[in-house]
Amino acid sequence: METKDQKPHINVDYFEDLTGDISESGQEGVVEIGRRLKSLREEKGISLEELSSRTGFEADLLAKIESSEVSPQLGTVMKLSKSLDAAFGQVISGAGDKPYVITRMKDQKSVSRSTSGKGQKHIYSYKSLAPEVKGRSMEPLIVQLQETSEKEVSIHDGEEFVYVLNGTVALELAEDHFELEPGDSAYYLSNTPHWIASKSGKATILAVIYGK
Repeated sequence: METKDQKPHINVDYFEDLTGDISESGQEGVVEIGRRLKSLREEKGISLEELSSRTGFEADLLAKIESSEVSPQLGTVMKLSKSLDAAFGQVISGAGDKPYVITRMKDQKSVSRSTSGKGQKHIYSYKSLAPEVKGRSMEPLIVQLQETSEKEVSIHDGEEFVYVLNGTVALELAEDHFELEPGDSAYYLSNTPHWIASKSGKATILAVIYGK
């Protein structure tokens, strides 16, 4: 029978060495996301006001995202991608041009960060694990969550899988609340109201997002 102090069945220290500490200086990635969204919008001849009407996001917020004043959360990027008829992965880390990719730890890249809706608080940082794959439907990410008292619930199309690598993760799905430890995982449809953060300090997860 399991006890509360039972050790995880995985080597947590291994995953800590694998993921390391994701740099919080991912402004370059944030700038690229803003540029891609603006380019897609302008290519399709859609105004900020029309995009606002399609997504429910205020035009002022959209302008700040495009100018990189606000770092959009992943759920926000998914909504904007769908409204612009673009693949989620294309916006996050580029279109890619390969049928497959092997990503070595030293080659992990596309580090970016997300903030609260007003861009005032750092919520999490992430890096893409397969940005070179062409036409991908899934987006695998290493995500470093921060502890936060701000609960911005996300609802959008798609599916998500998360696996805790280190730390303790607070996850809310609809009315249910869970605390996930290293080795725990969750799979949910993204149209379920959801919110995720570190319970204390920082936590790292592997997240796989299906965005089509």
